[in-house]
Amino acid sequence: MYIRIFSAVILAPLFLFLIYLGGKFLATTIVLLALLALREYFLIGQKAGWLKEQAWPAALCVVWLVLFWLDFQAWLLPALYFCFFLLMVRYVLAFPAVSFVEVIFQISAFFYPVIFFTYLQRLRDLPSHGFEWCLFAILTVWLTDSSAYFIGSAVGRHKLAPSVSPNKSVEGALAGAVVATAFGCAFALWTDIAPLWLAGLLALAVSIVAQLGDLFESALKRTADIKDSGRVIPGHGGILDRFDSFLFTMPLVYYTLFVYYALGWS
Repeated sequence: MYIRIFSAVILAPLFLFLIYLGGKFLATTIVLLALLALREYFLIGQKAGWLKEQAWPAALCVVWLVLFWLDFQAWLLPALYFCFFLLMVRYVLAFPAVSFVEVIFQISAFFYPVIFFTYLQRLRDLPSHGFEWCLFAILTVWLTDSSAYFIGSAVGRHKLAPSVSPNKSVEGALAGAVVATAFGCAFALWTDIAPLWLAGLLALAVSIVAQLGDLFESALKRTADIKDSGRVIPGHGGILDRFDSFLFTMPLVYYTLFVYYALGWS
């Protein structure tokens, strides 16, 4: 626990500072995190028996991340299609040595974790309150995790998903959602970035999705029969262990705000 707290005290402010800087500082951080998470994801796939060969999909993901880092936004969607096309061609030419499950797993690697990580940059680059919205999403996830853990440990009686994560409780999950919603409302009052109803509902949604993201990664690790996805962060495990909740929440926040502003409700 002490190592976990020490790592958080050192790395969390650094992470927030890089988000504050934005631009190439944040883009470089995202690329590095995505590459480390991608390696962990492929290792999980290999141990679970879903993946035999990493080189092709890894190379395609790296190409996509390079385009992202260079800020060639107009090239990203065509590049994504081209990468999918190459994977499908490889499946056809190598059939039956390459299974359909393996191809689907390779394709999923583009989204989880590669593309999902880049939504942090999109959120930071919003024309209004980009850094504040990043802070909103990150703190909501952190508070959800912390309150669910501590309150669940103290009063949790009913298992939330015992086959996936035996230590998580319904009481902890509800506590995380309540604390997150209260924080969202307080954050909106403090920063005036959005109406109270939007911040509250979005914080609740982020809390729910964050907990589902955590369970999703736990299910992957159970299938692969491993405890941690890696050992990059002392006391926390791998990149996926630390960012599993963020990967699904960043796109949620971004697209919620996209729809909100597109409808002219601001």
